[in-house]
Parts: sequence; structure tokens; C-alpha cells
Amino acid sequence: MEPVGRALKPVFRFASRPTDDAELARFLRQRLLVHLRVMAAVFGGLYVVGVVGIAIFMPSQFLRVHRHPAKIMNAVLPVVLLAVWALLRRREVSVLVTRLCDFAAQLCIGIGLGIGVGSAPAGYRFELVGLFMFVFTLVMRAALVPGSVGWTATIGLLCSVPVVIGGYLQAAKSPPIDWVTPPFVAAGLLIWCIVSTGATAVVSRVIYGLITQVREAMQLGRYTLIERIGEGGMGAVYRAEHAMLWRPTAVKLLLPGRVSAEALARFEREVQLTSRLSHPNTVAIYDYGHTPDGVFYYAMEYLDGVSLEDLVAGDGPQPEGRVIRVLGQVAGALAEAHAIGLIHRDIKPANIMLCERGGMPDVAKVVDFGLVKKIDGGKEQVALTVTNAITGTPLYMAPESITRPDAIDGRADIYALGAVGYFLLTGAPPFTGKTIVEVCGHHLHTPPDPPSERLGQPVAPKLEALLLACLAKTPEKRPRDALELVTLLSDCEGERPWSAAGARDWWSRWRASARKPRGMAFDATVARDVA
Repeated sequence: MEPVGRALKPVFRFASRPTDDAELARFLRQRLLVHLRVMAAVFGGLYVVGVVGIAIFMPSQFLRVHRHPAKIMNAVLPVVLLAVWALLRRREVSVLVTRLCDFAAQLCIGIGLGIGVGSAPAGYRFELVGLFMFVFTLVMRAALVPGSVGWTATIGLLCSVPVVIGGYLQAAKSPPIDWVTPPFVAAGLLIWCIVSTGATAVVSRVIYGLITQVREAMQLGRYTLIERIGEGGMGAVYRAEHAMLWRPTAVKLLLPGRVSAEALARFEREVQLTSRLSHPNTVAIYDYGHTPDGVFYYAMEYLDGVSLEDLVAGDGPQPEGRVIRVLGQVAGALAEAHAIGLIHRDIKPANIMLCERGGMPDVAKVVDFGLVKKIDGGKEQVALTVTNAITGTPLYMAPESITRPDAIDGRADIYALGAVGYFLLTGAPPFTGKTIVEVCGHHLHTPPDPPSERLGQPVAPKLEALLLACLAKTPEKRPRDALELVTLLSDCEGERPWSAAGARDWWSRWRASARKPRGMAFDATVARDVA
């Protein structure tokens, strides 16, 4: 048997060659599982209908009929198909094993139909019934299971042999009808099987071709797009893999039909600027470019974690020590950006991810520098940003971003980060309102309530004072820059420490609770970011 197996292995590999990679192998397995369930339901349903019909109309023949080979095969076939289904369902298997199961299932169907036709009582002429059922199974398989023309034709022809033999045996024991001899019946069945196999091979080829086209469309330069994880008004975000490195990546596409040429130019410039950032708490940008169709894309680090927005929504206000730790990391990332003349302009809980990186818990990542602004960018800068005169999220927007958006500096990010810290500590932003105008009015004129009053319990004095200083209406009253904010936050750590052991314990409980599937928080975030 081993030489035979070695001889057949290339055949099966050739048949499965279009689906050799892991993603398509999983797709093939899933489609075959659907096909097996459908076929088991069809033949199982026919068996049940037959049992009920015999029990009602021929109760005296019930036992005799169920001892007949045709009825036994009708009962055994759904069980066999379900057994193959269970084998495939238990675990991931290779393409070769999947194709073997595909062939085995269709061969079992052919053998079952052949036995049913060949063992039917003389004169019943079940040849056409068997042919109809076999063609039906071929059509269903072609519609559900992708495959090449050659593989589909091979399965159809080999598995039709039992049906043709069964038809010959049925005709041989039935009374002759003029020129309808057993060879004539067998030849007729063979011709119909060949025609049906050819037709289903064409159907399978069309479906396979569509899958191939989709696969090619999902190839973006050196990146393979695996699944869409977010979509907005200007484009979409995909989970992807690098062709050579197999590194999990998020690819953001900006479609030319959804944004103006000026907006595309602005995004490209911003990606060029932010790709220079290398701080460990800034999301890394790996690559960017244009497709031949004019789609601008950039590839960035895929973050498997939870946004601060979803963190508070699911876990409530956070411990003071954790707030200090997260704000310190974000401030460090902003310090690097400000040092090279970049300000973020859209710091908010949804744009800060909390992850586990390299075994370290609570690693903050600043994402979506999509509104980043180059300080002193000159006339070109003004031309590219005029369409976004007021940018950012109103709940976390500095007063000067509302009144003079073209004159802001890094202290606008400090204000927004103070508002994020307020949100983390209290579970709500500093200001809310029924309209954007009302929220902006609060930012301009209303002093924020101290976090201790909002919480109804004491807050570490240094932390409370620092958050209120960040939320000062005039930039001059805030920390001078992000580096000073890092120092001030480090001074607050002694009041309410947050240990690494506590962080690891939190992450362990969070994962076990399954309140947020891995990566989902980032998916939602990037979906909003593209909007």
C-alpha cells in the first residue's frame, strides 16, 4: 500500500494546488464541512421519509423492506458522511487530507447509489432515480466545494462508476424492453454522468476563478489582506501578513473615490512624518505606498489589546497608580513627536491602546496620527490642512484648538492627555453636553470639577492637581511640555503605586473573562479612526 500511497500523493497535491496556503486550506475545509452536512441531511431525510411512508402505507412489509440492501445503504450513508464531517471538524488538517476526505465522501455516495440501484427489485427501473441523485450531489459539491476543473472531473468520473455498474445490474435482471439492453442502459448512464461531470466542472471552475480573483485582489504589494477589521467613510482597515515575515500587521486603505486628491496628499505626508517616530509607546508604521489602482495604503503594527475607551466601558474607573503609569507612557511618546515638530491633535481614549508586549503588561500605544500636524510647516502645510481647520474630538479638545486651530502647539496634546487621564480616573470626560457647541463652550469657559468631587472620594493630591493643571484654559498654565509632564507624573507614582504583578493579574482575569475577544478593541478603534 505504501508505494500506491506515494504514487497517489502527487495526484491529490496537484488537485489541491490552488489552495496550498493555510488560509485557503481552512476555507476549503469549511466549505467541505458544509457540503457534508447538506448531503447527510438529504440522505438522512430521504431515509426518514421512507420509514414514515412504509410505516403508514405498508406496515406489514416494514421489516422486510429494512433488510433490503438499498434501505440499509440509505441508513448507512448519512452515518458515514457525518463520520467524515466529525473527523474534519475536530481539528485543522492539511489540504491533502481535506481532499482525500472530499474524494472519500463522494465515492461513498456513488457506491451507496450504485448499490441502491443495482439491488432494487427487478422491473423497478431505478436507473434514472440513481442518476438524478448522483447528478444532484455533483451539482451541490461543485457549488459548495472549490476545486480545479481537473479535480472536479476526476471525482465525477471515478465516483460515477458504481452508479453505472448498478444501472447495468438493474437492467440485466429486469424484463427486456425492446432494444433497451443492459449495455445500452450502462452506456446511457455513462454518457449522462460524463455530461453532468463536465457541467459541474465548469461550475466549479467559475467559483474557483472567483475565489482566485478575490485572493489576488487581497494581495497588496508584499502584504496579504486576511480580514477586514474596520471600515469608515474614507477607507478600510485589514488584518494582514507580510509575505516573507509573516508578521501580524494592520493595513489601512484610503480609497481615492472616497477622499479628495488633497486629502490623499495630506495623509501621505502625515504617514511620512509619523514613520519617523520610534518611541516604544507609539504604534510602529512599517510601510506605505500606492497600488496601481491609485489606492493609498500604509502598514502598521497590529495591536492585540484594548483601547482606553473600551477599558473604562468594561472595567470602570481605573486605579490611580495605573492611570499614572499609562499617562506617563503616552506623555513619553508625545515628547518624541513634539521634539521633531509633530503634534497629534486627536489624543483621546479610543486612540490609546493598552497591550501586552514582550511579556510586559499595560504597555500603552498611541495610534492614529491621522490628524498629526507639522509645526511651522510653511505654506504647503497650510494648504494641506485648511480643509480640517478644526480637527480632533470635541470631548478632549483644547480650547485653543477651537478658537485658533492653526496656531496650536504641543500643549494642546497635553490638554487632551489631561482629559484622557480625567476619564480614566473618573469614568467620564471632564465635560459633556447635548451638542458639540455646548461641549466646546465648556472647554472654553467652564472650570472642570476636581476628580475627587466627581468620584465622591479622595484622590491623590499631586495627581489631582496635575490633571487640573493639564486642563488649564490657557496653554501657559499647563506643564511646559510633554517631557516635564513625564517628570511630574513620575513624582506622583509614590502616592498610589501600580505593580507589575497587579497588572499581570488584571490581564489574566481580563483574558479569562472573555469580555473582549483578542484584538477586537483595536478593530473598533481603527474603524472609527478611518471614519
